[in-house]
Amino acid sequence: MKTVRDIDVRGKRVLVRVDFNVPLDREKGEVLSDSRIRAAIPTIRHLQEQGARVILCSHLGRPKGRDPSFSLAPVAKRLSQLIGQEVKITSCCVGREVEEAVQTLAPGQVILLENTRFHGEEEANDPNYARALASVADVFVNDAFAAAHRAHASTAGVAAYLPAVAGLLMEREVRFLTQALDPERPFALVLGGAKVSTKVGVIRRLLPKCDRLLIGGAMANTFLKAEGYNIGASAVEDDYLDEAHRIMEEARDYKVQLLLPADVVVAEEPKAGARSACVSVRDVPKGWYIVDIGDMTAEAYVRALVGARTVVWNGPMGVAEVEAFAAGSRRIAQAIAQLRDATTIAGGGETEAIIEALGLTPMFTHVSTGGGATLEFLEGKVLPGIAALMDP
Repeated sequence: MKTVRDIDVRGKRVLVRVDFNVPLDREKGEVLSDSRIRAAIPTIRHLQEQGARVILCSHLGRPKGRDPSFSLAPVAKRLSQLIGQEVKITSCCVGREVEEAVQTLAPGQVILLENTRFHGEEEANDPNYARALASVADVFVNDAFAAAHRAHASTAGVAAYLPAVAGLLMEREVRFLTQALDPERPFALVLGGAKVSTKVGVIRRLLPKCDRLLIGGAMANTFLKAEGYNIGASAVEDDYLDEAHRIMEEARDYKVQLLLPADVVVAEEPKAGARSACVSVRDVPKGWYIVDIGDMTAEAYVRALVGARTVVWNGPMGVAEVEAFAAGSRRIAQAIAQLRDATTIAGGGETEAIIEALGLTPMFTHVSTGGGATLEFLEGKVLPGIAALMDP
């Protein structure tokens, strides 16, 4: 795909789809994590240096109409601080106000359009809305990999009306995730999170290329139950028990070392302050919840990562948003970060948050901004936001 480096943008109006879907403190109107904003800065800087007039657009959350609590105003404020230039925000995405704001832009200046999802036409990929978005620009740059799996007006629709290329973040995401599809071996795949169902496609695609498959999080419950263990009141996908059996059988056929938890942290409730204990998977109390991998399992997983040349990690090992149940996920993050001779790729919002909180992001080869997009890319699905871009 063509990138922003391949086109002349000097003096042109460039509409950039970024992913500023960031967590906010809505009462204070402050950004809680600016990692996705910072990830877009290389593309913004490149366009500024080339003398482009930069028009940014993004969604934020799932508002129902024009909900002020989902305004991108706090994002505009934080971006202004990061790039050392005031970034004004329009009150809408399309219409006269946007047209007038773009007309006053000088080369190198940046504006941010208000939340694209304030319009129902965004998620419907309405062609009239997409055309209106495109009408204020000469070029479209998609730098929102995390939203590339959505066929929305601002991710794919506008590409029908403007020359469309990838931003520098999109380019980086595609490069490293493509590398994961043809990994240097030994290759370790670490999967956690809530559901087997969202990971089956990735497992099927990568299992033949895999040497070690480490499974944690709530998705491990389905595998444990398929193996005959009692999992108490823990979340499980009963419809995927047979699928879990097939995956384990295929792992044996491919001679893949598949690791499941041998011990787990359990709690009376999966929330802060609940009574908890570390037990063997054979001894999960009735009515209790599995909330993390245990110490013995964490050590076994760390040993399995030693010597890997490629590691892909998606999904926490437990209920990592609760401090008391985050130890397993943190141990995995630290172990992967210490693999100096490996290509280490992590993805998913919760996974990204764990790595960032530990200050380990620079120690990973690549931390993807995508969650669902990362999984769909690794699964081999066509991402509409990428498919719409110009070929090289």
